[in-house]
Amino acid sequence: MKAIVWTNYGPPDVLQLADIDKPSPKPNELLIRIRATTATAGDCEMRAMNAALRYRIPMRAYVGLSKPTRITILGMELSGVVESIGEEVTKFKPEDEVFAATGFIKTGTYTEYICLPEEPDEGALAIKPTTMTFEEAAPVPVGGLEALSFVRQGNIEKDNNVLINGAGGTIGCYAVQLAKYFGAEVTAVDSTRKIDMLHSIGADHVIDYTQTDFTKNNRTYDFILDVVSKSSFSDSINSLKENGHYLIANPGPSTMVRSRFVSKRSDKTVLSGAVSFKSQDLLLLRDLIEKGKLQTVIGKKFKLEQIREAHTYVETGEKIGNVVIIIDHH
Repeated sequence: MKAIVWTNYGPPDVLQLADIDKPSPKPNELLIRIRATTATAGDCEMRAMNAALRYRIPMRAYVGLSKPTRITILGMELSGVVESIGEEVTKFKPEDEVFAATGFIKTGTYTEYICLPEEPDEGALAIKPTTMTFEEAAPVPVGGLEALSFVRQGNIEKDNNVLINGAGGTIGCYAVQLAKYFGAEVTAVDSTRKIDMLHSIGADHVIDYTQTDFTKNNRTYDFILDVVSKSSFSDSINSLKENGHYLIANPGPSTMVRSRFVSKRSDKTVLSGAVSFKSQDLLLLRDLIEKGKLQTVIGKKFKLEQIREAHTYVETGEKIGNVVIIIDHH
């Protein structure tokens, strides 16, 4: 079968198209014929091993010190069709259409087939929404679950004022819609070219960060979610209401120290954005999707053979919503 093999840490050209053996499911596993996956900023950071320092050291220790050895295929989410099942599997059957997140330890969706456990310890697996195509469903298990986790941590209540910085990307698009679902008035912050899209998915207010600094507009918020981790820490704290929450998706070491200080010395809470993937949460997202409360924004699509171009595009920082990788089975 075709797969994109990760041979070294570095730029997109370290990703190589190769033929590898098709896996066979263990008794508790499903063999899934992947129809679509994604290219995300997280995939690119892992490929180049240039993630935040607090992640980089343990990642390299796990994946391989000088080059990838334990993990050799990237990709953390998928949609596809169950090809076969192990004898212990009871919740799924062949030809079921599914979507899944592999979790950070396994990865491996840049390929035609993958085996996943019926009850993942670290990832999430569920029947795909009936109202979505494979391409629309593929970004939900990672971007959607991370957004759900972040929005939940904000303790959003009806009519809260919520600001999402980096609202036009993989996580942000889902976070805008989920915050609206929970009853918030949502301000979305991103670049000029994403303004119309952000209005279209329900943002009440949109700020173009190239023109306006949201921390200088004299507005305060019950919850600020900084997906891109680029806003000024002190200015963001000053933009919180009393008892407000500020969540930084990828905080650096110094920010984590300052976060603890602020949380202890004031009525404001700073969160670090820990995420866990659960199949029951994926079922919740599926329900919202099928009720028309949540949609996927796709900026560009690439074929598996174009994975280098996809990674190059993601690293421009200009993508709108999600970058989907289509896997053709010939």
